[in-house]
Amino acid sequence: MRASGIAVVGLMAVAGASVAWAQQGRVEPGKVVSFDREKGNCLACHGFPGLPDAEQTGNSGPPMIAMQARYPDRKLLRDKIWDATAFHPRSFMPPFGKHGVLSEEEIDQVVDFLHGL
Repeated sequence: MRASGIAVVGLMAVAGASVAWAQQGRVEPGKVVSFDREKGNCLACHGFPGLPDAEQTGNSGPPMIAMQARYPDRKLLRDKIWDATAFHPRSFMPPFGKHGVLSEEEIDQVVDFLHGL
């Protein structure tokens, strides 16, 4: 059990889990997917003000702040992550769900994470 506890702590450090989730001893899966260069890679285009572990962020997409106020309807946020081109045909945001980059579960995790910002 001790070894697995050390592994969890190490994973949390690598993933940069938020304080609330870290206090609960869990990694926030949506943040992990969002920051993963092989998955969401949201950092490539979006800034995450207020998250000290969000380093080397892009600025071609809007900053990820006040997401609940900007998207009170979580479904709209989810739909944009699924396929932003459905809203703006010339969007350069990848259609993560439509092209199978992220699974349904991963998109839900990202929405949970972003909606908490």
